[in-house]
Amino acid sequence: MIIVQVKEGENIERALKKFKRKYEKTGIVKELRARQAFEKPSVTKRKRLMKAIYVQQLHRNEE
Repeated sequence: MIIVQVKEGENIERALKKFKRKYEKTGIVKELRARQAFEKPSVTKRKRLMKAIYVQQLHRNEE
């Protein structure tokens, strides 16, 4: 649970900004997105391999 200490007379926008900063630091949103778009390790490896092949072909064509 995220707790934001609000000082007396502090602006609500400032408190919201603090909350958002703390929320982003926890990494909840990042983890949620990663779980929604889960890829099997074999698919990830294949994508990396295909990218490496593509980059290698680009370098060959430049020469």
